[in-house]
Amino acid sequence: MRILTLKSSLYLLTVCSISCVNLYAQDKTTKLTQDPKFEQLLNEKRKINSSITVNDRYKIQIYNGDSETSRKTLTEFRKDNKNFDATIVFSTPVYKVWIGNFKSRIEAERNLLEVKKNYPNAFLIKPNK
Repeated sequence: MRILTLKSSLYLLTVCSISCVNLYAQDKTTKLTQDPKFEQLLNEKRKINSSITVNDRYKIQIYNGDSETSRKTLTEFRKDNKNFDATIVFSTPVYKVWIGNFKSRIEAERNLLEVKKNYPNAFLIKPNK
């Protein structure tokens, strides 16, 4: 085994000490920069989520059946009624078209009478998750 000479030992010691001095951990300060559009997106998402309440609202079901017919029913309904929310819900094995987002049963029943003119099989529901 080769023994290090004094010159090599000093050189190695110097390199190790210099490299240790230059090592730093993380800084104490952290700067966070956020795009202003991000906050805008969050507000939009909050608005959408607040309108998608399922448990405490009444809805009207206008169709129950296959996927293609449910999509046609939904687009036809949206053309005629722009003031209602409408969506397709999949519940194995059928697709359902639900409309409205009514807070009270009275409000839902009033709208049900109007909807039944075009969709006689429509009925009132209060979905549970």
